Amino acid sequence: MSVPGEGTRPITDRAKESLFDIIGADVVGTRFLDLFAGTGGVGIEALSRGAAEAVFVDRSHKAVSTVRRNLEITGLAASARVLQMDAFRYLDLADSATRYEYIYVAPPQYQELWARTLVALNGEPLLTEDGQIIVQVHPKEWHPLDTPNLSLIDDRRYGSTSLYFFELSDAGVAYLARADR
Repeated sequence: MSVPGEGTRPITDRAKESLFDIIGADVVGTRFLDLFAGTGGVGIEALSRGAAEAVFVDRSHKAVSTVRRNLEITGLAASARVLQMDAFRYLDLADSATRYEYIYVAPPQYQELWARTLVALNGEPLLTEDGQIIVQVHPKEWHPLDTPNLSLIDDRRYGSTSLYFFELSDAGVAYLARADR
């Protein structure tokens, strides 16, 4: 189901299929964080492909209701947590002992929310050492950022959707080790 209104921009089927072709079987058994979840399509796809848990965060009541309905329809609700809250509040409150193998960031377009989120994730130890952050933006939105703890490792374009893949840099791995002390 789609979120009523015009506040979300669901990922195209082509881009979602390509994303999970890239991730492949690595998603099995992982923890997946879907920020700005919208319909929940990406996190639900992760669960359907074997992720152990998905956490969906969106501040919109309509989006959260849609995610919950979609989880019920797919029978995947038992492996999910759906939180109605601002993504940045979630990042501020997140327990650093809870880490994710995949963090998917797909905020509303042209508000620089993707950049703000990536900068916040650069300073928060929420990614596992071998995890990835995937940012979905319109290609015209993209610009490089100073994120010394994160390295851009790949990018793919599917029409008006670009996916950027980040992992911890060497500095990020050292930062993570310090956070674990």
